[in-house]
Amino acid sequence: MARPKNQGARRAELVQAAKQAIAGRGITGLRAVDVAAQTQLSPGTVAYYYPNLEDLIQEVHRDAVSRFYWNRLREIESIEDPRMKLGRIIRSGIPTSRDDIDFQALNELHTHAFRDEFHGRLMAELYAQEVSLYTSVLAEGVQRGCFVLKLPVESVASNLVALEDAYGLHFMGGAALSGDEIYRLIAANAEAMTGCVLGDGRG
Repeated sequence: MARPKNQGARRAELVQAAKQAIAGRGITGLRAVDVAAQTQLSPGTVAYYYPNLEDLIQEVHRDAVSRFYWNRLREIESIEDPRMKLGRIIRSGIPTSRDDIDFQALNELHTHAFRDEFHGRLMAELYAQEVSLYTSVLAEGVQRGCFVLKLPVESVASNLVALEDAYGLHFMGGAALSGDEIYRLIAANAEAMTGCVLGDGRG
């Protein structure tokens, strides 16, 4: 098979296709043909880039880490006020549409983590990174005198990540909640735990 000029773009395409396949049929027994069905590519092309589909699943996980950790970290780099930072982090962890393929795939990965040690480890790593993101902003807010925490910083951070996951799961499952309503519910908890009013997370 001829090597395409832009292998990065082709791999990114396959990661998106894998997310769609996982969201549509689940991760158990995922095959190259399932991924190929989401693109104009052949199963052979999928196998060429990812002879072991576990490597492709790992790429899906890395993509999730980019969205739910690295992208959020970059979003708050230029924000000075910890209250605005915390609001932005909360807002960026909430699905705005049930068509959000990242959340659909992530829910499937969460479910599979219960049955598979490899995926369990990947999801545990993502959880730890998200907690660390909240922890850093909460600690900064305490240091700068913006936050007076009602619980240890790690407990507040862990609870906020758990609320993100829970509300996101219920939203994607059809609960009568909007993204704005979820934001207000999580922000209310954050405000009770920090003793201050947050920014609205927009901008």
